[in-house]
Amino acid sequence: MDALIPQVKQLAEKVNDSTRRQLIDQLRELTYSLESSDEYHAAINLPCEDLKIFELLASSESPLTVEKLSKETGAAPTLLGRVLRYLASMKLIKETGKDQYTSTNITKTLAVEGNKAGVYHQFNLVGPMWADLPNYLSNHKYSDMIDSNDTCWHSANKTDEHIFSWVGRHPEVATNFGKWMAQYMQGQKTWLDTFPLEKEVGSWKPKNGEDVLLVDIGGNVGPLLDVLKAKIAGIEGRVILQEPPKDSNLRSGQDQPHDTDIAAGKPAVETTVHDMHTPQPVKNAKFYYIRSVFHDFPDDKCRSILENIVSAMGEESVILIDEKIFPDSNVNWKMAQIDISMMACFASIERTEAMWGALLDSVGLKVVRKYLYQPEFYDGVLVVERK
Repeated sequence: MDALIPQVKQLAEKVNDSTRRQLIDQLRELTYSLESSDEYHAAINLPCEDLKIFELLASSESPLTVEKLSKETGAAPTLLGRVLRYLASMKLIKETGKDQYTSTNITKTLAVEGNKAGVYHQFNLVGPMWADLPNYLSNHKYSDMIDSNDTCWHSANKTDEHIFSWVGRHPEVATNFGKWMAQYMQGQKTWLDTFPLEKEVGSWKPKNGEDVLLVDIGGNVGPLLDVLKAKIAGIEGRVILQEPPKDSNLRSGQDQPHDTDIAAGKPAVETTVHDMHTPQPVKNAKFYYIRSVFHDFPDDKCRSILENIVSAMGEESVILIDEKIFPDSNVNWKMAQIDISMMACFASIERTEAMWGALLDSVGLKVVRKYLYQPEFYDGVLVVERK
């Protein structure tokens, strides 16, 4: 790879215009073949998902004609032919002859339910905010976006309602987000792959049957319950999953069956409802785990959430913050794009390690250890103690 890239760059410096265009087309085709489902949300994908174009092509063992697809979908043949031609030019489907198409690996990926949900999420919820971003920044004289009640979400949708409240009234949006996230997470590493749980527990032991080993604030460990149970099999202490109120969060669409297998006569995991913006009711837990929450909020809201946790911490308590920890330079394009999305949507930010340090210091906390489990995505766990 290191030798190949310079060769391509050297070739690009010497080609004529015709060869340059051919090279661009071939490199573009290579790019499409390497992209994952969340990297090619072309605008035309949304009506194609509505018409089930990708599903029809992916399920057919032979190429389908425009006429056949028109009959199956009810779309006008001329319109459909133009759309399919565009999809083929983008390598999302393959043209096999005049007015005849078949599936590619990308087609099959877009036919998956979770990826389909991602297309709807990106265009129905995120897309309008991206479209509004230039006007928003201009109207606000390019000042920092720090007010979660004044974002591109509000201006794009001409509303004063917070996005979490709006999503709570539109369960289909939350459902799409949940399906997309479940698909997106498949095959990815998690904090439990790297975090040395037994080592971090150390000499801590519950003094009685009520002492808590881990509180999951936000309920985001839910999909990993089986893995978590295996990790804590030999460790004493209660585990509590605190889910947000149903109307308060995008995560309300991620209904996970919380396992309550009986172990030694007690549920392995307890599930409750808790609003993280109110004081933490579980006192003196060893671990307060919180994942992918702080990137939804600007600093003032994060400080409030942290203060609610700090007030419940005991002498041996630590907070486990599972978030992205951006490097100070050379952030890759995909992660930088996520940061802009968080800004437009929530007036929030993906933080660097220095930013995390400053935020935590402002509420009397400090980072004592860091465990990266997906360095390419900057995903890691910060172990946080009181100063």
